[in-house]
Amino acid sequence: MVARATSMRTGVRKGAGPRAPALMWSSDHWVGQFFSMASLCEVLIEDVEERIAREMLVAIAECAWQIEARYSRYRSGNLVHRINTANGAPVELDEEAANLIDFAARLTQLSGGAFDITCGILRKAWTFDGSDRVPTRSQVDELLPFIGWDKVRWQRPILQLRPGMQIDFGGIGKEYAVDRAAALADALAPNVSCLVNFGGDIAVRHPRRDGKPWCIGIEACDAEAEHVGTIRLRSGAVATSGDSKRFLLKDGKRYSHVLDARTGWPVENAPRSVTVLADTCTQAGTFATLALLAGADARSFLEAQRLEFWLQG
Repeated sequence: MVARATSMRTGVRKGAGPRAPALMWSSDHWVGQFFSMASLCEVLIEDVEERIAREMLVAIAECAWQIEARYSRYRSGNLVHRINTANGAPVELDEEAANLIDFAARLTQLSGGAFDITCGILRKAWTFDGSDRVPTRSQVDELLPFIGWDKVRWQRPILQLRPGMQIDFGGIGKEYAVDRAAALADALAPNVSCLVNFGGDIAVRHPRRDGKPWCIGIEACDAEAEHVGTIRLRSGAVATSGDSKRFLLKDGKRYSHVLDARTGWPVENAPRSVTVLADTCTQAGTFATLALLAGADARSFLEAQRLEFWLQG
């Protein structure tokens, strides 16, 4: 079986809550599936007792659902909702949330401000549904005063946004969830090889006992091709960022969903897709995102990191 490294987001119908994950046997390993974070999530587990495989799958699914419930911008009553509706009041964060904020701030610094968790408000202007509905310059410009990490007061553990500003963990949350889930599976069943795949972001903690690799297909941006390569992974992580499913197309010009927070507009001359292999999913996702934000310099950026990567477009 080939797990897909892809930027695809498989949508869950509106209003659907978590449902019991499904477990099945496939040739020489277990396959578990469930929905979370607007993605089809998959768990591959080497040959162990069904009881152990099911326990691992349920724990991984619950981990994903808990992180989604806590950090999704689409949920009311959670931490992100409390921050985004504070209307300028300070909010005290716990250690996990504070660590995510510190990580996001570091990404902003590394990207020169192109990545910024306060830019989620741009969804008011941009809807990447494959249509030709590109916003006007004025629609984007009126949102820019509410974007910028330099406008945020962050003195750990107190976070204070200006009125009207919002944060969005969407750019880092799924990779974090993959690493958390992989660590949880390892704690439940040490030395059992388990591949965690949340919508194409993947982590494996250690090799299979039979020596076989997990095979990960890199989905092609071209609809006529199934995939452009296969990664044989024994341990490590893979993350993919791209616009194959989220874009706008107007007058022959394609607008990627990867937005530069400094301008509010899509990054120019960025690859269609970037797939990166690294030690952890968080690392892989970080470099894939920074490469996209580098635009035409994506290849040279990744080569400088001495990482294994795949670019399309």
